[in-house]
Amino acid sequence: MEIHNIIEETVIQTVKEVCDAITRQENPEKLCTCSQCRLDTACYVLNRTVPHYVVSNRGIARMEMENLGRQQEDADIAALVHEGIRRVNASARPYHGNGTGRQTGNSPVFNIPTIVGRLFNGLNFSPMDGAEISLYRNGKLVPMKDLNWQNPYRLVYNTEGTFTFWPDAVRADAAEQRETFEYSIKISTQGFEDLNHFFRIPVISEQEAADAFSKQRTFKLPDLYLFPPGEKDDLCIKAEEGAD
Repeated sequence: MEIHNIIEETVIQTVKEVCDAITRQENPEKLCTCSQCRLDTACYVLNRTVPHYVVSNRGIARMEMENLGRQQEDADIAALVHEGIRRVNASARPYHGNGTGRQTGNSPVFNIPTIVGRLFNGLNFSPMDGAEISLYRNGKLVPMKDLNWQNPYRLVYNTEGTFTFWPDAVRADAAEQRETFEYSIKISTQGFEDLNHFFRIPVISEQEAADAFSKQRTFKLPDLYLFPPGEKDDLCIKAEEGAD
């Protein structure tokens, strides 16, 4: 059974039409309308619209009949697209060329799960922003699945301290092999001591590389905390004194 969101098609088509129109008008605002910005804009709009799901041709036909009364909804989508393009351009993601999704085809691979963690200020437990977080393996930055995933990752204020990595698949000799991958997280930001966190992920190789994100394939790190220089030691001393 296939479930189809009709609104998704409308949004993607509207994003294309608006971006193409911006290009034809010689783009006086100098907005980026590359494929990545178009995808980001579509995600922005889809997260702010009500989906309409259908599972059959009759459902699609019914939606076509309802289209006659959906002018306002289409106008709202167009307005969201214009808003989304400007927001995406105002917070353009950095470009990193260290991940291209190379492990494709039918070769056996270790599909590394998405790595998710949160970073907090160790003094007041508020989520951090602005910190640069890097994922390493064997002393080298880990290549990401594709250019939608960055390494290093820079925290922004609206993610509430959450950071994510999706490492590229690692080639295996055969399916059903077991291997433990050792990684380290390095975190640095002004006014706080650098933090290094080491962890391991056990993985069983599969016949093909995963090409879609899944919440079921996620490795969650423990919450991490940053402290200003010397503050962590002072807190430990105070805790020991309190125990006495």
